[in-house]
Amino acid sequence: MNLRLLKAFMTLAEKGNYAETALALAVSQPALTKQINLLESTLNVALFSRGRHGTTLTAAGKRLLPEAEKVIKQATVFLQHAAQVAKGGEGLIAVGFGLSSFYFAPQCIAQFRNRYPGVDVSLEDLPSDQQCEMLQSADLQVGFVRVPAQAPLESHRLFEDRLVLVTPENSRRDVQEWLNALPLLRLYHPRGRGLNAQIDQFLQQNAFAISTTQQVEDIQTIVALVLAGIGVALLPQSVVHIAPPGLHVMALTGEAVQWQIGIAWDPRINDTARDNFIAMVKQG
Repeated sequence: MNLRLLKAFMTLAEKGNYAETALALAVSQPALTKQINLLESTLNVALFSRGRHGTTLTAAGKRLLPEAEKVIKQATVFLQHAAQVAKGGEGLIAVGFGLSSFYFAPQCIAQFRNRYPGVDVSLEDLPSDQQCEMLQSADLQVGFVRVPAQAPLESHRLFEDRLVLVTPENSRRDVQEWLNALPLLRLYHPRGRGLNAQIDQFLQQNAFAISTTQQVEDIQTIVALVLAGIGVALLPQSVVHIAPPGLHVMALTGEAVQWQIGIAWDPRINDTARDNFIAMVKQG
């Protein structure tokens, strides 16, 4: 249905005069007459009758006018929503994050929701390589990953993260002595692929030997096991600040202790809400 014809119908019903209606709609009177005739022809029903007292609605016109008003109202609401979506004020963003952005990513989302309450945001904990795959398939719109990201993705650096050694107590032991004394707790490879690669690089470049290792499902379990004195762990420094009291953190030096974290996206996919999120994160 042509909304312009319905608008002409509603306005003429309100004013009851072709000349006034044509002026209100900024069209010529012959053009208005043509619109009304076309609508009546399309509906196969007379909507108006002309008399000495002006133009009045027929019985059919009176019956159909509320429906026309409803359609116009729904169309107006639709166009308002479409305008919000077009400028990124409404929509859906799926965001991925990893260990290094465990605290940072939720902060960004909370800030974004305050600015754009009409945008629904989901957050999923995923390794960087999986996030990069999902960004290209549009299953994620934004990812907090190790950067730089590989083409065709684009990325923006946000901060640096570093490895630290977490131990159950503060002592004079050095890194090698801790690795000799207790098992090294690590994430299962599918979950901690990036972190495990960083740990291996650090151990190899510094010629550290480990006595035993124990694989764990998640960071929270690793922290709990360290606090229980069952093992030690090499973790991102950004994760440690959410750990409970009693966990000792040892700063590390040497090669392969740091990496870059940033935000990544697929520029081939147009998404204004996502672009607003990226711009906000870049601004800090």
